Amino acid sequence: MSEHNLLSVAFPTLDETQIGKLARATAAEPKLFRNGETLFAVGEQNINFFIVKSGEVEIIDYSGDEPKTIAIHRAGEFTGDISHLTGLPAIVTAVARGDCEVYQISGNALRAALNQCPSVSDIILQAFIARRQLLRESPTFTGLRVIGSRYSQDTFRVRDFLSKNRILFTWVDLETDPNVDRLLRQFGVTESDTPVVACSHMLLLRNPSNRQLADAIGIRQPLEDLVYDLVVVGAGPAGLAAAVYGASEGLRTAVLETTAPGGQAGSSMRIENYLGFPTGLTGAELAGRAILQANKFGAHLSVPTPVNALAFENAYTVVHLEGGGAVTAKCLLIATGADYRHLGVEGSDRFEGTGVYYAATLAEAQLCRDSEVIVVGGGNSAGQAAVFLSGHARHVLLLIRGDDLYKNMSSYLARRIEQTPHIELVCNTTIRRMNGNSHLSSADIVNRKTGEERTVTTHGIFSFIGAEPRTGWLPPEIERDEKGFVRTGADLANSPYWTSRRQPFLLETSRPCVFAAGDVRSGSVKRVASAVGEGAMAVQFVHECLKHM
Repeated sequence: MSEHNLLSVAFPTLDETQIGKLARATAAEPKLFRNGETLFAVGEQNINFFIVKSGEVEIIDYSGDEPKTIAIHRAGEFTGDISHLTGLPAIVTAVARGDCEVYQISGNALRAALNQCPSVSDIILQAFIARRQLLRESPTFTGLRVIGSRYSQDTFRVRDFLSKNRILFTWVDLETDPNVDRLLRQFGVTESDTPVVACSHMLLLRNPSNRQLADAIGIRQPLEDLVYDLVVVGAGPAGLAAAVYGASEGLRTAVLETTAPGGQAGSSMRIENYLGFPTGLTGAELAGRAILQANKFGAHLSVPTPVNALAFENAYTVVHLEGGGAVTAKCLLIATGADYRHLGVEGSDRFEGTGVYYAATLAEAQLCRDSEVIVVGGGNSAGQAAVFLSGHARHVLLLIRGDDLYKNMSSYLARRIEQTPHIELVCNTTIRRMNGNSHLSSADIVNRKTGEERTVTTHGIFSFIGAEPRTGWLPPEIERDEKGFVRTGADLANSPYWTSRRQPFLLETSRPCVFAAGDVRSGSVKRVASAVGEGAMAVQFVHECLKHM
């Protein structure tokens, strides 16, 4: 979409009929704000949505060194972006310029109205998405500041956490940014304090944990003290699909995610074979839209909320949370997915986050610009990473253990790799060891057939090998196969843990009303579309369970 078209989508004008529909659906009455009064401020949560009836509302970015005007809303225009539906803090401030009259609508009322007024809903949702895209692509919007070294594992962790949770931020690299000394003095910190997180002129945190960071910037949503119809553990494609379908069909739905929504798919920079998107889309775009959908229908997403145990009390399932607390559910969906297997070669653990990566996004690509990188793996994730990195790195070595790229990779992707001049396919080859001091500097690779070994100078190794299911938190009552993936289906009627007289449903585990979907499930197809389908299908089985409770 061109910038002009994006702007027109981002800042539409509602007509009187559309405004009337929203006002009636929300029982909104005009409210007067005097010149200079604040409608909402950066950092506020659960902010109201405003439609301008008369006058002007200025939208201001205070995150940088100086305030900047982002937009001025006039009659028929409205404030806000996706924060209204996700519950995340406001990233800008809205101020009345002159006396202005507005319709004030709460977040809950807006959510209900969007489901009642589909024609207006489309306009508002498209505007919300476009506005966040404009800010993300803006060279002048600062957002949070992360100050830290490219050679620091904690700096990478903080950046990775913010990126995956789609929080807008600017990274100030200790090694390369010309403003770093000024900013360190401005915030009263030294290099030894980094990484630090700041907003505007205020220092927020020194080397925070993910939980501390989430709490400080307001992205962690507290769970309600009630029995949910459906609790989903994991917010990859399967979990998000279940959240959308469950909430849209009236189920009290909560989603618990350890790090960030999206799963492995959320880190993909290009998915081209997902139905309905012929030009492809990024995993972040797919996850972002799914999150917006789930919130629109009232699902409760709690991130980061690691789960460490599962228990059964009477007819309910109890999910115990890391750090204390528990969530009770009538039905549970296990959608925790799988992690790429660690390389397990000499030096690999030492360089995680400072040269060894398990995703290939812009965050990692920034660290490898104009250098040689190694991608390990023969599946679609490795192929997508190689193609993406070829646009940033000087040269990409794609290492596979076998001799046939087409064996485990979609043919369209394998052909693209063969046609990309900056990608070199190296067959029958693995990494033997990694070398470097504070960060990765080279890797020794070996041909498994000939024994030939060579050293590659590189600052980035990207691993996409195997899959290890995230099932360590599950009790014995949830049966798993020999590789740790969750077993489902009719065969589990013979399990000693099956307590119902009926046969297990297709996606049901060895415990009644506990389901599994997506990559964590034994025998699943490791594709985004199938994970989405399984998440949606699980909700239908949940309805069947609830009928007999």
